[in-house]
Amino acid sequence: FPSILLPWQVFSSAKTCTRGEALHLIDLPATSNVAENSPPETSVHKFSVNLSVSLSPVIPGFPMIINSSPLTEAFRVNWLSSTDFEVVTTGKEQLDFETGPNIFELQIYVKDDVGVIDLQVLTVQVTDVNEPPQFQGILAKGLELYIAEGTKPGVIYQLEALDPEDIRQNVPLSYFLISPLKSFRMTANGTLISTIEFDFEAGHRSYNLTVEVRDSLGLKASTELQVNIVNINDEAPRFTSPKRMYKIPEELSPGTIVANITAEDPDDDAFTNILLYSITTVNRYFMIDQMTGTIHVANRLDRDAGELRQHPAITLEVLVKDRPFGGQENRIQITFLVEDINDNPAACTTFTFSIMVPERAAKGKILLELHKFCFDDDSEAPNNQFNFTTPSGVGSSGRFLQDPAGSGKIVLIGDLDYENSSNLAVGNKYTVIIQAQDVAPPYYRSNPENEFPLVFDRPSYLFEVSELSPARTRIGQVQATDKDFPQRSVVYSIATGGANRQYPNIFWINPQTGELQLVTDVDYETTPIYVLRIQATNGDDTSSVSATVKILEINDEKPICTPHSSFLTIPVDLKVGTNIHNFKLTCTDLDSSPRSFRYSVGAGNVNSHFTFSPSAGSNVTRLFLATRFDYTGGLDKIWDYKLLVYITDDNLLSGRKKAEALVETGTVTLSIRVIPHPTTIVTTTPRPRITYQILKKNVYSTSAWYVPFVITLGSILLLGLLVSLIVLLAKAVHRHCPRKPGKYKEALSCELSGLAYIIHPTLGKCARACTTKGLRPSRQKTRAQAEAQDTAAVLVAKVLRVPKVLRFQGCPGPTRLQRMKNTKREAVVETIQMNTVFDGEAVDPVTGALYVFNSKTGVRKWKEPLTQMPKWKVSSPPGAAPREAVPGEGTWLPRSTGREGDGLSRKAQAEDAGHSFRNQDDKPGTPRNKNAAFTSRAFPRPHIEQ
Repeated sequence: FPSILLPWQVFSSAKTCTRGEALHLIDLPATSNVAENSPPETSVHKFSVNLSVSLSPVIPGFPMIINSSPLTEAFRVNWLSSTDFEVVTTGKEQLDFETGPNIFELQIYVKDDVGVIDLQVLTVQVTDVNEPPQFQGILAKGLELYIAEGTKPGVIYQLEALDPEDIRQNVPLSYFLISPLKSFRMTANGTLISTIEFDFEAGHRSYNLTVEVRDSLGLKASTELQVNIVNINDEAPRFTSPKRMYKIPEELSPGTIVANITAEDPDDDAFTNILLYSITTVNRYFMIDQMTGTIHVANRLDRDAGELRQHPAITLEVLVKDRPFGGQENRIQITFLVEDINDNPAACTTFTFSIMVPERAAKGKILLELHKFCFDDDSEAPNNQFNFTTPSGVGSSGRFLQDPAGSGKIVLIGDLDYENSSNLAVGNKYTVIIQAQDVAPPYYRSNPENEFPLVFDRPSYLFEVSELSPARTRIGQVQATDKDFPQRSVVYSIATGGANRQYPNIFWINPQTGELQLVTDVDYETTPIYVLRIQATNGDDTSSVSATVKILEINDEKPICTPHSSFLTIPVDLKVGTNIHNFKLTCTDLDSSPRSFRYSVGAGNVNSHFTFSPSAGSNVTRLFLATRFDYTGGLDKIWDYKLLVYITDDNLLSGRKKAEALVETGTVTLSIRVIPHPTTIVTTTPRPRITYQILKKNVYSTSAWYVPFVITLGSILLLGLLVSLIVLLAKAVHRHCPRKPGKYKEALSCELSGLAYIIHPTLGKCARACTTKGLRPSRQKTRAQAEAQDTAAVLVAKVLRVPKVLRFQGCPGPTRLQRMKNTKREAVVETIQMNTVFDGEAVDPVTGALYVFNSKTGVRKWKEPLTQMPKWKVSSPPGAAPREAVPGEGTWLPRSTGREGDGLSRKAQAEDAGHSFRNQDDKPGTPRNKNAAFTSRAFPRPHIEQ
């Protein structure tokens, strides 16, 4: 735009024009409307200019739009006349109501010759117009779709169109298929669906569809779809050769074509039109060409010998495939019936007969039946049938005859009188010559005695053939002869040799002439020499000879280099003579010397910037920069070089033989990109960048009900396992980690039948005697009851597992208790061995009763019942002070009131001591420090508290 008028300039101009009628714009300011997507030159607003008093015209180029908000080039001012003007669209920018600005403010500036100016604003509003829907991207220009044949009917493609008026796509669009076909249908939301299963071979291979989209107001747009059916390998090959039975004569030469198997592939296109043939049946007579399907004779077919004599029909299974591995295939069976030919003459086991005939032999006598000695090896009639020629020989005429003719029966018909002068003239010896002859052409006759062997004209043969010779090339000829007459035909065959992995027979020899030919191509690099064993036979003799075939080396292999292709980048200022990225070529050739290579750079080496060194005489060469680049001077304009390198093996051509003067060339492709300086600007076409946005949404599917079920079940099982482990751990801890021994109770009272047994396991505690309420010790108990009570008391102590049972009559004093607490606890074991022998007698000073005792153990018993004993005072009077124990006295279990019972009580105590105090031999032990006073003095009755 021209320079923008500044505000103070406008104010100055307006001030200068106030003296008279000034230049000003008419019909402005104003507001006008223009439809979106209006074409260029669409009228937006018309206005005029009122000239000033001087009638100075408007300067050309004015009025003009000097500014706009927002900035745009979509409008301009056109002249209608010297005072009438019009604002129109330019078409430089698209006016789009949905995506662009809807309101434009245009500042229109006018100026006349004398410099009077005016400035007004035109507001342009873009109005919405209902636009048709639009297909986006490549769909708008048409789209090609591809469907593989055999695809089940279903969704093919989802079409999408956009309505400019409905950016949020609140109103759905409707899709239609114009000229619908039976093979397709279109849903209202734009889904293209196939209704049939397509077959590339049987139906159409492509379909052209027109799709139309409409909005709610009927506006529409259309696009073209081309649906192509992609051929897949789903059809098996079909044989087209109708013949299944072939009749061939025997003795066909190897390599003779006897059948041509043809097939076609319904999937016939550029990728699947190659068919491969093979014979799956194991046989040695025929082979098939893998590419053409022609079947050749591989070995001699002798109908008269071997398995063919009994089974002349050979059945083969031919396989055709459309790919070497996998793919589709088909099979057929064909049969070759080998027919017999008359190739064997009649032969006889004996060729000379001597018969003595008496002179008086009667006429008509049969002298010899030759058919018993002759045969024909041919397998079928009439080839194996023969007869005999008319007899001939000196003197035989008129004397011998073959009757019937041709039967071989020699009959006497003449006179054999020994004295007859005519018979004497021949010495009474007659020679009859007769031959066996085939009845079918070529009417072979039997030979006489075989005197000479069949020999070749050379002891060995040496042939040479070029490796480029085609099939059926004549290599040489062998010949074997037999001096026997008449001469018999010789049949030649290859006994051994002349085979490889692909072909069982590379050579073929003509069985009649002995001419050796090629059956297929040979390769010097694979096998340079073949050694054959050729056999010749004439029916009587067989001979063999060695034939060596040397393959002449021909330069038929191209040089092969590594790498075959490469991509390199180099800076623009690379120095001349630099080996580019240390790049080198290493070449090999199966039939050429490493010094025979020659290198040259062909197309793409513009300005000869690149070269190889050495250029000849080596199988290794390197790439160098030959000349520098000159882009600034304009000499070079190419930044990407595509080099085609030629490698030929003709460097040593002068030293080769003329027969080997062939040249083979290999190629290597190189791509070299020159990297410019950072300041150098290379104009390139930017590639479109496509950003793919993948939206992932975690949506629970009802079909996945098993997921929460498995998680819940696994959690429960895991929790149960954890609880069981905790329980097992607690048990193990309880079992292997003993608890800290706590303080026993002050005393444990065991009440048993009114008797109190005080069990005191801790030395620092005082024991108290107790008894069951309401029960008093009775002196009327029998001995058995007392013994049971004492035994029960011992068992109670054992059941409670108290480590030590002490019985005290009183409690030790405080001083003793403190000393016992300060001293280290030691287990004091005291064993009292009870002796049942009472060696003493004494009177109890308290009761006056008589008792016996053991002076060693102190055990005592009453000598007689204490029926006259006074009753003991069981308890203290109310209010009396309890009797305190004397320090140092122990508290013992109360003895029984009866005498026997008292003794039994001591016995129980002895048993208790016996259980508690044992030595190492598990026998009752003796206490180390036994107190005599403890065991010898009388035991007073303990005081029992109630």
